[in-house]
Amino acid sequence: IWVAIVIALTICCHCPFKKLGLGTALWQPASPRHITAETEVHLYIYSGGVNHVTDLLDKHKITYRVLLENAQELMKQQTRNETADPRSSSANADRYYSLEDIYHWINKTRQEHPEMVEVIMIGSSFEKHPLLVMKLSGRRAAVDKAMWMDCGIHAREWISPAFCQYFIRYVLTNYNRFPDITSLLDKMDIYVLPVLNPDGYKYTWTTNRMWRKNRSVREDSVCVGADLNRNFDASWCTEGASSDPCSEIYCGQYPESEPEVNAVAKFLRTHKDTVKFYFSIHSYSQMLLFPYSYTYELAQNHAELLDLVKDASQKIRRFYGKLYRFGAGAKTIYLAPGGSDDWAYNQGIKYSFTFELQDQGKYGFLLPPSLISSACNDALLAIKTIATRALQKIQ
Repeated sequence: IWVAIVIALTICCHCPFKKLGLGTALWQPASPRHITAETEVHLYIYSGGVNHVTDLLDKHKITYRVLLENAQELMKQQTRNETADPRSSSANADRYYSLEDIYHWINKTRQEHPEMVEVIMIGSSFEKHPLLVMKLSGRRAAVDKAMWMDCGIHAREWISPAFCQYFIRYVLTNYNRFPDITSLLDKMDIYVLPVLNPDGYKYTWTTNRMWRKNRSVREDSVCVGADLNRNFDASWCTEGASSDPCSEIYCGQYPESEPEVNAVAKFLRTHKDTVKFYFSIHSYSQMLLFPYSYTYELAQNHAELLDLVKDASQKIRRFYGKLYRFGAGAKTIYLAPGGSDDWAYNQGIKYSFTFELQDQGKYGFLLPPSLISSACNDALLAIKTIATRALQKIQ
């Protein structure tokens, strides 16, 4: 049995987190070095360690509340497969898919929509799983603009691959039905990578649900994996990343050292003249972010990007009642160098965004299947809002 504890820090105190032991996982923020005074920290604790952790917190006078009494039941809900055939391309959206089922779904979708879907293998992961990009195109002549979207860069963020699947289903079902998505697909191609980190994602299904990094190994360390969102060549491994292979925010041995990052970067470098939008989907905390994350300096078109995410956030609140924070990454949360959106922005993709989907911490990475559609509706509305408005400027 696992429980998740939300701790509201009242003092800036890093010391307890060095003593918590292996039976814990830090949910928010990603690393102890990001913990500051008066912020809320989300900690995931194995039941056998609860007394040790709470005693330590009491000793340091840190207030906390228990958020989830039994996370094991939520995990069972996430992997339950009762509602539909997972290998059908039109399967129930309100469930999570294993890596094998996602691969099967990708191929099935291509077979059922050959006029709109092309599958491109852009590379392989460290463990040689294929990195499959789905290219969505309207029924029209070739165009000179495109959007990129990737999901699942962090293995434990299951709602992220679920959104990529949801988005693809939405596009294929509603093209030539709904004017907004029809217009977008008539004006640009959309490249979608449903699982950027397949090794890590599979590991969360088989071994450790809370795994974040990929599964690469190096000879000089017993620790496994790098944080793929610290491995892009954007102020690589400066403040906000770690050179320690055991850290959750380990930046890798050098920029693009990880094959997953290298494959994405190579593809986007080849297509940077046509790709006008970059979206990277994460969870959790409900935020719409844009560059920069590696510096507090403002992006060249900061005002425009801010206006776009503000509009998207307001629409989400108006239609769905959900509150999304928005802004430049470093100023909104913390410094995070080596990120994919900053790298894409510096390649000339000026509409570059990172979305953090639901929720704000009640379930965290264990968002129940019943909330998948709700989370995906938020992100879909934001993408349509941003892309529709920005396309008017880059015709």
